[in-house]
Amino acid sequence: MRTEFPFIVLKSLQFALFRTYGIPTISTLLLKTSQLSDSTTSFKRYADTGILIGEFMAFDPRSERAQTAIARTNFLHKGYRASGKILEADMLYTLSLFALEPIRFVKQFEWREMTEMERCAIGTYWKSLGDALGISYDALPSGKTGFQDGIHWLEEIGAWSEQYEVQHMQPHPRNKEIAEKTIDVLVYNVPNFLKPLGGYFVSYLMGDRLRTAMMMEEPPAFFSGILALTFKLRQLYLRYLSLPRPNFMRLDVFTNKPNKHGRNWVLIYKGAPFYVQPTVWNRWGPMAWFKWALGRPLPGDDGDKYYPQGYHTHDLGPKYFEGKGYKELEGFKETLRQQRMGQCPFQ
Repeated sequence: MRTEFPFIVLKSLQFALFRTYGIPTISTLLLKTSQLSDSTTSFKRYADTGILIGEFMAFDPRSERAQTAIARTNFLHKGYRASGKILEADMLYTLSLFALEPIRFVKQFEWREMTEMERCAIGTYWKSLGDALGISYDALPSGKTGFQDGIHWLEEIGAWSEQYEVQHMQPHPRNKEIAEKTIDVLVYNVPNFLKPLGGYFVSYLMGDRLRTAMMMEEPPAFFSGILALTFKLRQLYLRYLSLPRPNFMRLDVFTNKPNKHGRNWVLIYKGAPFYVQPTVWNRWGPMAWFKWALGRPLPGDDGDKYYPQGYHTHDLGPKYFEGKGYKELEGFKETLRQQRMGQCPFQ
């Protein structure tokens, strides 16, 4: 997906996370932890979540980077799941969105739909990841007897996810609050006079059910029409005028090899420049001048506030978890080494 549909798939994954905030049990917990409700932590939380998801998607399931990202995710969720603050149904729902939203977005906004083989691969991958995260499939019809393949898993989790939304995606003030905080992150580097348009764009992507749950207004008809026309023109351009994307132009979200300190840098970021290397280009290039004119921080500003030295995956998460959980992380990784060796998850 780094060469085929990179822009739309990246947006769909970002939106998959955003869509979970339409479930009151999820939005309420996020507000209680203050990781998204507090502007001093929301940018880091957004960056950390994106890195963890990207790390276990971009690398071989048997690789150190993928296993470390999964293990860190398990550690960060462990206490909340054990106490019942994170519902297992909400975990399954969140997993379903990361599998389903890219397929939906590509069908709606790209020049072609995904093939059956591509959908099967997505289902196979996310089913395997759900196993690695300890997510139960008992709520699905074949959860106890087993699934035939990735398509079978996708069909069942898609039907279950739809029903879960019908039952649980309800209007709630905390949904609205967490949505507004997240939109603030997404439009952080947009000039103030254009930020309402950013809100309209997000609302356009929501659909009626999510928009109602988040208590947000429908965008003006003329704006929706402009967006629909823009996406249609983009589809036609990609289908008839654009050449296939070569590998050297693939979308990389973070560095593939660590620096001399064993850390990695983020290459594409939203909001504040967490984990971005303060190179000449990042500090003096055209986008840097644009952000400087808006009064936004640049990579390397404010000392170590934005971690310009990069990130260690085993330290991602809330600041109070930095330097903690290493023993548990190694335990999770050992389990993954024994159970997640890249084999078919339907055997």
